[in-house]
Amino acid sequence: MIVLLGVLVVVLGFATRRNPLLVVGVAGIVTGLLGKLSPVEILRTFGESFASSRSVTIFAITLPVIGLLERNGLQQQARTLIGKLGTNLTTGRFLTLYLLLRQLTAAVGLQTIAGPAQSVRPMIAPMAEAATERRNGGRPLPDKVREKVRSHSAGTDTVGLFFGEDCFLAIGSILLITGLVNSTYDTHLEPLHLALWAIPSAACAFLIHGGRLLRLDRALERELVTANAQLAVERENAQDGRSEEDGAAK
Repeated sequence: MIVLLGVLVVVLGFATRRNPLLVVGVAGIVTGLLGKLSPVEILRTFGESFASSRSVTIFAITLPVIGLLERNGLQQQARTLIGKLGTNLTTGRFLTLYLLLRQLTAAVGLQTIAGPAQSVRPMIAPMAEAATERRNGGRPLPDKVREKVRSHSAGTDTVGLFFGEDCFLAIGSILLITGLVNSTYDTHLEPLHLALWAIPSAACAFLIHGGRLLRLDRALERELVTANAQLAVERENAQDGRSEEDGAAK
């Protein structure tokens, strides 16, 4: 059990907002030392883990491609597209549809077909913002409202992936659970059993988070009304101030 103190290092590191890479590295070293591994064995383990997980560096290719697409107008095209889909497609409804799509694609093993870098930042968030701007009469959104729309866009992607991927029987988490349970408790648990039991959880997640997204429309409308009222008051005060300055100058 003392080996699990490496988990405590991770918790403390993230709680104190340390560099994630440094925290994970230190936690790995602490875990290795508590497991009575030599420094050479710890270094060898790090090397073997990196060599077997080279796919995690795919972001080095993904990010430049996304950057080039954004530079050539990907976000503007996404905003234009949402404007052509009709006024009934609100921000909450659009994100609910994306939640369903994200869960379905993750459930068939397409976990990397979308994500914060691939879809949320360049397409989903701009389309959600455009839907909110349309409800705001085409006026730019206040910073608070814009950040709220962006955070819900990213959260929708996370919820859809988290609860959808477990419905795919070849996902790493399913294989890890079945391997651990079968080796520890001497049972014969099939990955298909876990995948089938994950479907009710995914359905509940869709209903609960989908309901939250549909309520988001009303929350955004209230915030827009408040922000527009404050902006109108500020403009009136500014105009009154300029009028008083002009009167004093005359």
